[in-house]
Amino acid sequence: MYAEEDYLMLSGIQHFAFCRRQWAIIHIEQQWAENERTTAGELMHKKAHDEGSIEKRGDLLTIRGLRISSRELGLSGQCDVVECHRDDRGIDLFGYEGKWLPVPVEYKHGLPKENNADELQLCAQAICLEEMFQVRIPEGFLYYGENRRRSQVEFTDSLREEVRRTALEMHDLFQKGYTPQVKPAKRCKACSLENLCLPKIQKAMGVREYIRQGIQEE
Repeated sequence: MYAEEDYLMLSGIQHFAFCRRQWAIIHIEQQWAENERTTAGELMHKKAHDEGSIEKRGDLLTIRGLRISSRELGLSGQCDVVECHRDDRGIDLFGYEGKWLPVPVEYKHGLPKENNADELQLCAQAICLEEMFQVRIPEGFLYYGENRRRSQVEFTDSLREEVRRTALEMHDLFQKGYTPQVKPAKRCKACSLENLCLPKIQKAMGVREYIRQGIQEE
């Protein structure tokens, strides 16, 4: 169990799964850069987040911008949308009759990724909700803006365990203040941090060696 002051950003689990170096540059070194993809994604999240908004339509409650956290994972963040469906497996919600099962829905600007980074982030949200409301959440949804499709994600035991391992690795690197070396790949070209990361330079030599040679040349 983690103390609240040691919580890391839940959204970072997606960065970490995509590229550990990207995560470290953002969350340890506190550096950031925008590109077209990140700007479009930010606009989509602002639209979804309308914090504190609750909308009821029949047997569906839609909650936007709900703040969540988990002592087990040591993560905190905010859900784009939590849909509460009337369901006997659910929980009591103040001011609403019946039982309601919370289901996280995460909005993404682009298309589904080749890896499971988005699924890990969504599952981490579910684990936070489960801890907060003491309920089992079997599934959630990812909505991709580019194809305007919504895909269902089952929170399997293996996916949950991967979330826990990933969160543990994040805390370990954060405590050490360590930024991993880069592994150049095609994805680097789509990363807004490419000019901060300098993957080609690090592939040729280490950062220390690069700086040392630069000093010698001067």
